Amino acid sequence: MRIGVLTGGGDCPGLNAVIRAVVRKGIDDYGHSILGFRDGWRGPLEDLCEELTIESTRGILPRGGTILGSSRTNPFARDGGPQAIRATLERHRLDGLIAIGGEDTLGAAAKLHSELDLPVLGIPKTIDNDLGGTDQTFGFDTAVQIATEAIDRLHTTAESHHRNLVVEVMGRHAGWIALYSGLAGGADVILIPEQPFDIEEVCRLIRRRHERGRYFAIVVAAEGATPVEGSIETVGDGGVDEFGHARLGGIGQLLEREIAGRTGYETRATVLGHVQRGGTPTAFDRVLATRLGVAGIDAASDARWGSMPALRGTRIELVPLGEAVAELRTVPSEDYEAAATFFG
Repeated sequence: MRIGVLTGGGDCPGLNAVIRAVVRKGIDDYGHSILGFRDGWRGPLEDLCEELTIESTRGILPRGGTILGSSRTNPFARDGGPQAIRATLERHRLDGLIAIGGEDTLGAAAKLHSELDLPVLGIPKTIDNDLGGTDQTFGFDTAVQIATEAIDRLHTTAESHHRNLVVEVMGRHAGWIALYSGLAGGADVILIPEQPFDIEEVCRLIRRRHERGRYFAIVVAAEGATPVEGSIETVGDGGVDEFGHARLGGIGQLLEREIAGRTGYETRATVLGHVQRGGTPTAFDRVLATRLGVAGIDAASDARWGSMPALRGTRIELVPLGEAVAELRTVPSEDYEAAATFFG
């Protein structure tokens, strides 16, 4: 067989481990040839590709990012996009395509399979850990580790200078990174998109710490955290990407201004941003990504198009690709309530 592979959306630690697994098992065990498309869906749209071999993918297991490049290109936002992808697959005589990505990349893959009957399957990745159909995505563990280390470092300077520090982490619709890194880092307040926050309650918790003789606080906020409607002015419009998602950013500065103004305590914001995506993946993410890559090429070899390997408990299972994009995997209220025990 001849199989294509692409990586779409935001880069993520572990992507290269998936590519390596697909190429290694595809060539060694099945005798397939593997064609890598550049820059997400832009690759098959514009016929940007390269042959992948065992030699060309050596040494990439511990590397962050993706050797194929990535983009947030939406094939359904381009005139004739889906038809262009079909033509590219036919031109290169591909038996199928493996799309590695998150909600948007896999959403496009599911639509290409269901509406155009293209032989496509997906492999789930996102540092936000918000994809349905799987218990965890690779990249999340690395992002949490990076955020936790940052919180640990900020903790010492906050205590030394008697400051409140707001740490803005990634998480557009789901607060998994904020919740896990906040718990691991001993944050005093954690704000997530699933639970609109009351700024006065945030300030009350900080004041209570001062009353208890703790003259600093760590507030961890997901970038998608929002205040209770009408309580404070929200972050301005930053535009949208090709999938219609708002470009977020600014909640950290907003909280810095509001907390300082309402409490009178010195407050500073730190935005971790893309540092959470970069660098070496953790051992857990390397192993999970490798297992998903192996399962992905196995599924392609069995022509299980329209499916997705997923982590269920400790096992990798195939699920319908539509499950990944049917609904977001968000933080349950009981998980947030358990974390709230340690606020203030």
